[in-house]
Amino acid sequence: MPGSKEIRTKIKSVQNTRKITKAMEMVAASKMRKAQERMRAARPYSEKIRRLVANLSQANNTDYRHPFITKSANVRRIGLIVVTTDKGLCGGLNTNILRQAVTRMRQSEQNGVTEIRVTCIGNKGLGFMQRLGANVVSHAIQMGDTPHLEKLIGPIKVIIDAYQAGELDEVHIAYTRFVNTMRQEPVIEPLLPLSGDRLGAPEGNWDYLYEPDAQSVIDELLVRYVDAIIYQAVAENMASEQSARMVAMKAATDNAGSVIKELQLVYNKARQAAITKEISEIVGGAAAIAG
Repeated sequence: MPGSKEIRTKIKSVQNTRKITKAMEMVAASKMRKAQERMRAARPYSEKIRRLVANLSQANNTDYRHPFITKSANVRRIGLIVVTTDKGLCGGLNTNILRQAVTRMRQSEQNGVTEIRVTCIGNKGLGFMQRLGANVVSHAIQMGDTPHLEKLIGPIKVIIDAYQAGELDEVHIAYTRFVNTMRQEPVIEPLLPLSGDRLGAPEGNWDYLYEPDAQSVIDELLVRYVDAIIYQAVAENMASEQSARMVAMKAATDNAGSVIKELQLVYNKARQAAITKEISEIVGGAAAIAG
């Protein structure tokens, strides 16, 4: 059994750790509320433009067909945008989405895909993909607690331009969707070519009147669509990150409390054993003198 001094040192160390995890839990809870408000505020616009583009993909207009709507008959080259966090200590959030991304990449290779280009948003995903040996063509890190579209446009444009130039047949985006504080869901969604798969393809045929012309309107709309979907994915991932971190730090704080109780019990036993030993020595010494 370790000595009393060693146990007291361990108790003090765990107490200090508990203070840190408790502080991180409170900070994450504060950031989580702001991230959730930001994410929920962006959802209506994102869902509306998704539905509009889903209708547009089924429209009867044949005068102009944007490359974002044109599907490739033979998928051999794909792009993957992986959204992760810059920091750790958020449970299995990054592990789950990266595992799913690797599974999708392996499935794609088995289905005949010969090239996979990866764009990483977040330091954790970038480090993992580099260790994996993936073809990382662009990245964005140090995003902070608030998503800024101007920081995302450059890295995303690399892979979007490659698709528009015909160098890629499909583009997918992997991120963690926020469900509630206790649940975050890793998802991989098709980004390009556009379809109504997530919302359901509209029934019947759609058509629109364009002013001033179809090309100007559709070009601007589809750029806004891509920006909105990526911004929403990053906002969802940030809300998931703060929720996961708050839950992880709460669990760490609770575990630290349990460890302190166990160490305190061991310390009491060691202290009691020392006292008993001293009493026995005193009694033994007194008995020897009296005898």
